[in-house]
Amino acid sequence: MTKSKFIGAMLATTFIAGTANAQDVTLTIESWRNDDLAIWQNEIIPAFEAAHPGIKLNFTPSAPAEYNAVLNSKLDAGSAGDIITCRPFDASLALFEAGHLADITDIEGMANFSPVAKSGWSTDDASVQFCVPMASVIHGFIYNKEAFDELGIAEPTTEAEFFAALDKIKEDGSYIPMAMGTNDQWEAATMGYNNIGPNYWKGEEGRLALLSGEQKLTDEPWVAPYRQLAKWGAYLGDGFEAQTYPDSQNIFTLGRAAIYPTGSWEISGFNGLADFEMGAFYPPVQNAGDTCYISDHTDIGIGMNAATANPEAAKTFLNWVGSPEFATIFANALPGFFPLSSTPVTLEDPLAQEFISWRGECESSIRSTYQILSRGTPNLENDTWNASVAVIKGEESPEDAGKRLQEGLASWYDPQK
Repeated sequence: MTKSKFIGAMLATTFIAGTANAQDVTLTIESWRNDDLAIWQNEIIPAFEAAHPGIKLNFTPSAPAEYNAVLNSKLDAGSAGDIITCRPFDASLALFEAGHLADITDIEGMANFSPVAKSGWSTDDASVQFCVPMASVIHGFIYNKEAFDELGIAEPTTEAEFFAALDKIKEDGSYIPMAMGTNDQWEAATMGYNNIGPNYWKGEEGRLALLSGEQKLTDEPWVAPYRQLAKWGAYLGDGFEAQTYPDSQNIFTLGRAAIYPTGSWEISGFNGLADFEMGAFYPPVQNAGDTCYISDHTDIGIGMNAATANPEAAKTFLNWVGSPEFATIFANALPGFFPLSSTPVTLEDPLAQEFISWRGECESSIRSTYQILSRGTPNLENDTWNASVAVIKGEESPEDAGKRLQEGLASWYDPQK
């Protein structure tokens, strides 16, 4: 080989090696949010990759109902992606305890989240964080602005104003006062009890007191929401007992009901279905001037596969998820799913902006049954469903519902024994 050919070969080898070293790292993201595929591909991934050359993202969602099983199979086989989208509380805690999710307590982006925001993805003692909080949903009431204007009703801020509005709507007869059924059960608890309840048990103060055993489900702050629910049946329209969740959605979006007790997750769907202007109000307080509390419920987190071959790139991505840039992109791409970062975000969707503005007016909490309290048998979450239904239908008194739930919880949860 001539000297020139040898030098050429050496240069070619060096170039090839340099190209290989400069190849991008690709992070694969596991998720159940298959509805969000276009948003990731068109908005989130391009924004991240533009700011982080050298790291590529591949969003590979599974069907929501199959996600847990598919993910567990992949983790056990060692074929799961680098990034794991996390459901809140026990499902993700189990993955961490099994060694599948990495401890990411010390990444910089975690400083942007409150203890309430982090509660869905931390150990019971809150000492270890295994997923970055990504999104929450906020509970409240969506209403038909045209109906309110026709009847001269203002957004209620107190319970007295709330029931006065319901009475006025019912008396007029043009609209069903509230669209909610009890057939599917979970609505009565999620959109009823855990919607209005935080105003009674004072959000995190009461929720943490229930966890510690300082308060019981027979105490007034936990029975009182059932007393309000006991009044709701008169305003839900004929046949509400057999009304399903899709039925309620249709009744409201077709303009047949004036108020829809719900959460922000409905915003995107309702925007495309309702041909009237919608507004929203947070759960009315008992008395004017009382502190208001909202269920700002942790819903989606995102963590790192402990077995990833690219931990530094994964941490870079997770830090970005905690940034104001990600929060703004995500919140505007998915109206009604709100970033949990403490950084204020301005939303383009007016209804979503109304919901998120409540964080500046009210104290945030999460659903009372989701952390720890539904691990045993009987399951407190499921029992709260049927208790809420029974109270609304007049089949169980608020006091009896509280007693039954307390007895069930105390039968397995040591702090309540």
